[in-house]
Amino acid sequence: MAKIERHKRVNDILLGPLERPALKWLCARMPAWMTPDILTAIGFFGTLVTAAGYILCFIDRGFLWLASLGLVINWFGDSLDGNLARYRHIERPKYGYFVDHTIDAFSQVIIILGIGLSPYVQFEIACLGLIGYLLLGTVLFNRTHVTGVLVLSQSKLGPTEARALVILTNTLVFFTKNPHFKLPFTFYGIRTISLFDICTLILTFLLFYFAIRMTVIETIKLAKRGE
Repeated sequence: MAKIERHKRVNDILLGPLERPALKWLCARMPAWMTPDILTAIGFFGTLVTAAGYILCFIDRGFLWLASLGLVINWFGDSLDGNLARYRHIERPKYGYFVDHTIDAFSQVIIILGIGLSPYVQFEIACLGLIGYLLLGTVLFNRTHVTGVLVLSQSKLGPTEARALVILTNTLVFFTKNPHFKLPFTFYGIRTISLFDICTLILTFLLFYFAIRMTVIETIKLAKRGE
């Protein structure tokens, strides 16, 4: 098994040509007192803001903008913490790997449950999305442990694109007031489905698809190599 210190990190995302220069620019301008741990805390604070924004939508749908702001804050902290450590050459591979990905897991659970507790997505559908995320994470980290390669993107899609898609969905829901569509059948008591439900199901499908594809591809590779 590859050691954490030797893990290769792959994040070939669609928004990479925009994100990578932006992160380098931000790293070069971070004040001395700003540390990777503080950035991790800022990212987690964004998680709480996002969940609160969704839940507060029971009061007014304008809180969708707060949820989107929380996602931007989350991106800022989560994307910069590791980059700043590498920029300053103060990496702590084992600590960083454990803390970063553990906080990410907690963050996604909180955000997805926040979406499920909002007035826009049925809780059962949100939980399907959460299951998909946790399944993909399990496969991803098992693969990393076996191969020593941490692949954060799938088909040019990664965490940054996921945040962008959720922000786009928030914007659509705000302006369209989350229209509902009647299903031609009843599925586990669900008779109607909303725009946000549909977007959540699409994301859920992608999570399951990537998890299954990665499992099949890596199983075949390992079997052929006899490892």
